Amino acid sequence: MAGQRSQGTALHLAVSVLMCAAMCSEAVGVSDLLDRASQISDKLHSLSTSLSNDLDSHFVPVTRLLMPRPSACHTSSLQTPNDKDHALRVPETELLSLVRSLVLAWTDPLALLSSEASALDHPANSIINTKAKELHDQSKTLGEGLEHLVSKMGSSGPSISLLPLFESNDLGQDPTSRLVNFHFLLSCFRRDSHKIDSFLKVLRCRAAPMNPDTC
Repeated sequence: MAGQRSQGTALHLAVSVLMCAAMCSEAVGVSDLLDRASQISDKLHSLSTSLSNDLDSHFVPVTRLLMPRPSACHTSSLQTPNDKDHALRVPETELLSLVRSLVLAWTDPLALLSSEASALDHPANSIINTKAKELHDQSKTLGEGLEHLVSKMGSSGPSISLLPLFESNDLGQDPTSRLVNFHFLLSCFRRDSHKIDSFLKVLRCRAAPMNPDTC
């Protein structure tokens, strides 16, 4: 009997925890969710900048000539606001949809960077590998948070099927190609992470209960 009561208590506790988690999640307001998302996006941009600096510590200048132009980034076709003033004129649900589109477009590329980092021919290989994996993990966390935001705020704009595609399965066959393509892909993400962070900060400011007109 004691064993049955113990199992029943454990089951009741587990159910209570799950119910509380669901209710607490629903109770979190849009402003708080945007604040959390903005904190993660800020960390993503800072991390991508730090990782770029690590790569630059051992990057022969001549190899920069081999890097594709920024227009070759797979997200270049996604139309986004050019500056803060432009972002402020975009409806909130549309701006959120653009952020979500950018994050989703980086799902596969960041997974590739995470999986290939350990094989790079670079003295800071271990540090780069750790940061690349953290980029991937933090981006997944942000994506999950954005899905929750979309469910609360709604969305408009590009659908998932219209997202820019990233079709490469590797970074190249030789050490130089892998290093150059890793750096290029990271530079594209660094640019997009700045957009994601900027747009989320605009959304966070506009959702603030006090003086949203001062954004």
